[in-house]
Amino acid sequence: MDQLIALDKELFFILNGLHTLWLDIIMESMSKTLVWIPLYLFLLYQIIKEHKTRSWIVLLGVGLTILLTDQTTSSFMKPFFGRLRPSHEPSLEGLIHLVNGYKGGVFGFASSHAANTFGLATYLTLLFKSTKPWMRWLFLWATLMSYTRIYLGVHYPGDIAAGAAVGVLCGWLSFLIYERFALIIAQRKIP
Repeated sequence: MDQLIALDKELFFILNGLHTLWLDIIMESMSKTLVWIPLYLFLLYQIIKEHKTRSWIVLLGVGLTILLTDQTTSSFMKPFFGRLRPSHEPSLEGLIHLVNGYKGGVFGFASSHAANTFGLATYLTLLFKSTKPWMRWLFLWATLMSYTRIYLGVHYPGDIAAGAAVGVLCGWLSFLIYERFALIIAQRKIP
């Protein structure tokens, strides 16, 4: 375990060290939800366009995915593991690149950003696999969003990997629940 933690820190220093002043602004912006509103609106449009009156079922699945990922990481994992973010680690003070003094919350394992974005990418990719295979590109978005957290100095790569794994699992589980629920709705002929 000690070797994994040491490797995680080493990889963090490499990735966090790849910074420039002009990139700070971009990475800080990309880490915020508001920047991605056009993407979310586009995805909402795709859901409504394909599922029409049953879009509400799909949106329940999106909500379930975010609920599962966020609660698993923020309410369970972070307090349970209690692993300090690099930005709060006293032994790393002055050694890492922080942007505009942003440090995030105290604990960082596992990344909620990674869990939420990978969960959404998984759910929507499974949902649209036969009609919109390009939805797989959402994994690139999730990866970029997650990398911003390392760049900003608030997550180790291990936090991101664990968050991504939680996201994929929760997205898959939400999709299975969606399929079951959609089948019940279809059998009962509910619009």
